[in-house]
Amino acid sequence: MARVRDIGIEEVAEELRETYSRFSNEYGPFANQVKVFAQRPPALRHIMGLLLDLKEDACLPKRYLEIALVVVSRLNECDYCVTHHNPRLIAEGLSTETVAHILEDNCPGLDPIDRMVRDLAIQVTERPGLIRDHVFADLRVHFSEEQIVELILRIALCGFFNRFNDALQIEIEDDALAEAS
Repeated sequence: MARVRDIGIEEVAEELRETYSRFSNEYGPFANQVKVFAQRPPALRHIMGLLLDLKEDACLPKRYLEIALVVVSRLNECDYCVTHHNPRLIAEGLSTETVAHILEDNCPGLDPIDRMVRDLAIQVTERPGLIRDHVFADLRVHFSEEQIVELILRIALCGFFNRFNDALQIEIEDDALAEAS
C-alpha cells in the first residue's frame, strides 16, 4: 500500500474521471499510480493528461521511448517503472537478454541508434548540464527537433516518476507483475 490513501474514481471530480479512467485502462497497468495522483486534481489533469496526449500524438517511435524509460528507471532503481517498461521494450523487439544488460557499454542487441538513445538517457539522468553539442548533432541525423525535445522531456519525466513512485511506495499492480513474468 502506498504511503497515502488511494483515491477511487468515484471520489474524483466528474471532469477528471475520463482522464483517470483512460490512464488506468489505456495507458497501461498503472492503476495504483493514478490512484495516488488523484490526491492532487491538477496533477491528475495535467500530468496524466500530458502522458495520454503524448501517447496519442506518438511523434517518437515507441522503441526509442521505451529504451529511454528503461534506462532511466534502471539508473534510478525504480522497480515500479522497470516492471512496467521492461515488457514494453521486449514487445518493441529487444530480447530479454538485451533488456537485462541495457546499461552495459557493450550490450548485445542494440543498434547504433538504440545506443545513442541509451547514452542520451544516461547523460540526461546523470549529468544534463555536461551534454556536448555533438550529441545533438548526432541526434539530428535520426530525429527531428520535435522528437529530440520529446525524448528529453520523457527522460526527465521518467526521473520524476521514479522518485514519485519510490517516495510514496506505490505498489506494482498484479497485472504488471504478471506481464513482467
